[in-house]
Amino acid sequence: MSAPEAGKARRRWRPRLALVLAAALTLVAALPLAGIYVFRIYENQLVRATEGELIAQGAALAAMMRAELAPDGAAPAYRLDAPGEDASRFTPILPDLDLTGDGLLPRRPEARPAAAPPDAAMLALGAKLAPVLRDLQRVTLAGARLLDARGVVVGGREEIGLSLAHVEEVARALNGEPARVLRRRVPRPGAPPLYSLSRGTTARVFVALPVMAGERVLGVVYLSRTPANIVKHLYEQRARLALAAALVLLAVALAGAILHRAIASPVKHLVARAGALARGDRAALAPLVTHGAAEFARLADAQAAMAAALYRRSDYLSTFARHVSHELKSPLTAIRGAAELMREADMTAQERDRFLANIEADAARLDGLLARLRELARAELAPQIGAAAPREALARVARARPALTTQFRGAQEAVAMAAEPLDIVLGQLCDNALSHGATRVAVVASVENGRVALHVADDGAGVAPAHRARLFEPFFTTRRESGGAGMGLAILRALIEAHGGSIAFDAAHEGGAAFRVFLPSATTA
Repeated sequence: MSAPEAGKARRRWRPRLALVLAAALTLVAALPLAGIYVFRIYENQLVRATEGELIAQGAALAAMMRAELAPDGAAPAYRLDAPGEDASRFTPILPDLDLTGDGLLPRRPEARPAAAPPDAAMLALGAKLAPVLRDLQRVTLAGARLLDARGVVVGGREEIGLSLAHVEEVARALNGEPARVLRRRVPRPGAPPLYSLSRGTTARVFVALPVMAGERVLGVVYLSRTPANIVKHLYEQRARLALAAALVLLAVALAGAILHRAIASPVKHLVARAGALARGDRAALAPLVTHGAAEFARLADAQAAMAAALYRRSDYLSTFARHVSHELKSPLTAIRGAAELMREADMTAQERDRFLANIEADAARLDGLLARLRELARAELAPQIGAAAPREALARVARARPALTTQFRGAQEAVAMAAEPLDIVLGQLCDNALSHGATRVAVVASVENGRVALHVADDGAGVAPAHRARLFEPFFTTRRESGGAGMGLAILRALIEAHGGSIAFDAAHEGGAAFRVFLPSATTA
């Protein structure tokens, strides 16, 4: 199996971005329903609403019992559920049942026979309040029991004379503490199947409130009711729920459209363009139809810039290879021809010396070409970071070239380049000026847009208009007969560009040749 085939075989399946976004949006759309189902938010509200209603009803019944049993008694001293409230004014009992944390207790234990019969006065009170309890149950569907101080039922539809003191919430109320619990509901036979879908119908809220006069427990009001059916409530609110679902779906669809345009579509176009660029399709360098988010726009621009740079580099290498092969071919051909003639032909010692001299000259030319190629390779390597002053660099260059008069004017700004490469830049320009008959070089420095601009002009023969477009091409020279290799300005441009600068021929200058060199400033680099 080949390496590409092995790579494909090992490649694992990965979901597409569109699938990931669709799954995420589906999860977001399902969150409201999941919250209702998993956390039982809506059911919990129904339970607390039922608890609050039972507390209110129980408080009213407790007030009626206290008024009958202890008309002159002190106000009840219930445990406060809101710490910090003034007990002399309020003793609030706030709903606090929670389906998600309290859990369901088993169904309520059956009533037991009482150890002693209830007090006659309490039975009379229960009978007196019986119509109230019946009306209460008929209107609110709440079951109510009135208990004496020993937990014996004295009022209600059933269980009169039986004891509920063993029931947990009743026992707490007999100790003066209001109690509320959730218990499993005893289902009625023949309940509609639809009701079995609601968890709310499986629980029943029980509230036991002590009837107190000061610190003394006179009795207990014990109420219970099943919370409203959640399915029924949802059905009654079906229009609003449908509207809410439509709004959720609309929001998800809008979010999907935004994410598709901002993420999925740009990524798809970037992948397609990368494939086209890899195949050499330069038309793919055109701007994308959809850029999406700002980061993708920058990524697309960076991709295009990288591809363009690679294409330029490829073109440069291709052209450079042709020039190198052409430049190396001539001396190699001459050396090969001279060697063949010397091997086969009878020639005089003078002719042999002439051929040997030609071979030596061509070999020296090859050696010079290779040296310039090595210089070009070094110039294109990482820049030498540092700071150097152009005035001082020009002074060093002038000392090494006494035949040339130099002048520096303008800004004293240092450039972000080490002294050695800056000396090479100015030295190469001065050597070019000397080779074209110049005796004077003037350098004018200025600062433009955070870069140092060096205008280097000489008084030599200048450059013919026909040659200006090819000045920086490798191996282009007008001095081939005198040994010129045409690599000086190419090496100079590579060195300057490696340091983040640029160089251009100044065609507007009159009298001699002039170049404009731009280098980063050392103060802003």
